[in-house]
Amino acid sequence: QVQLVESGGGLVQPGGSLRLSCAASGTISSINDMGWYRQAPGKQRELVAIITRGGSTTYADSVKGRFTISRDNAKNTVYLQINSLKPEDTAVYYCRADIRTTAWVLLVKWGQGTQVTVSS
Repeated sequence: QVQLVESGGGLVQPGGSLRLSCAASGTISSINDMGWYRQAPGKQRELVAIITRGGSTTYADSVKGRFTISRDNAKNTVYLQINSLKPEDTAVYYCRADIRTTAWVLLVKWGQGTQVTVSS
C-alpha cells in the first residue's frame, strides 16, 4: 500500500511564506514526476508545479518567481516553498506522485490536501 501525507499548511498574512511537504511511503520502487496542485473554493483543481525525478521543474504562470518546488528522492518527499503569498493563493493544496510499486504497478497517488489561507 502506498500513501502520500502532506503537512505545512496554515493561515498566513499577505506577503508571508509557507513550506509544504509531502512524503510518500509504502511499497515504493521508484517515483517519477511529483507535483503540487491547488483547488480554491468554487474552482477547478489546477496545476501549481511539477518536478521530474531528475529535477526539471514546470510552474503555473501565476506562481512563477514566488513558488519553488523541490524533492528529496532519498526521502520520497516533495516540497513547495511558497513566498510572497497573496489572498488569491488561498486554496487546498494537494500533492501528486507517479509511483512504481515493488509489484511493478504504476500508480497515480494524491495526498489528502492541506489548507493554505492567506488573510490579514
